[in-house]
Amino acid sequence: MLFALICTDREGHLETRMATRDAHLAFLDGEVSRIANAGAMLDVEGKPCGSVLIIEAADQAEAEGFAANDPYAKAGLFASTVVRPFRAVYKDGQRL
Repeated sequence: MLFALICTDREGHLETRMATRDAHLAFLDGEVSRIANAGAMLDVEGKPCGSVLIIEAADQAEAEGFAANDPYAKAGLFASTVVRPFRAVYKDGQRL
């Protein structure tokens, strides 16, 4: 089952994001088979201000565990994290 992880950075924590980015990407590299899509949300100046990930997980608890194990989360970067079941309607330019 797919889940959307919507993570919003704490204000003024861009340095935390940048200092933890390599560990975050290494974590995602280790989970790449579960990731349908992932990337940074950007503010009006084009600077990262959060993350959106669409991942495969067996259930809500597993998806929440994935989110909690992200080095960004462990570093206290996020002000909030929302984990919701996700149903894809379009993928790769095609309606499913």
